Amino acid sequence: MATIRDLLARKGSRVISIRPDATVLEAALLMNESGIGGLVVLDGGTLAGVVTERDMMRRVIAQRRDPAATEVRAVMTSPVVTCAPGTTVEEAAAVMTNRRIRHLPVQEGGRLVGLITIGDLLAFQVAEQQATIQYMSSYIFDTR
Repeated sequence: MATIRDLLARKGSRVISIRPDATVLEAALLMNESGIGGLVVLDGGTLAGVVTERDMMRRVIAQRRDPAATEVRAVMTSPVVTCAPGTTVEEAAAVMTNRRIRHLPVQEGGRLVGLITIGDLLAFQVAEQQATIQYMSSYIFDTR
């Protein structure tokens, strides 16, 4: 079975993060510049939370808070659900579906080693299925 380690080997393990004392405006600008929908919040190298576009919409915009005066710590999701590199892709997908989350930090030995999104999981699963279909087609239709 494919694991999160396999997924990270394809995707990469780069994680874009922000400090909990940064403003929501800074977080929004960083997400916009990076073309992503969520950031890992690190406090002195320790995983403190995750802040997403949805968090900002519900906890800042809808409550008419000033993004330039609101700290990330006030709107981030914490505690954070995480997984290990050895977690299967299917297990990670089930956790994300059941918990209704789109971002899942990957930790090994208490250290952040990556971040996967629901989009990463779907793309990985589609690629795996396409490879299986290709293999089966060549096996069935091989005219040697």
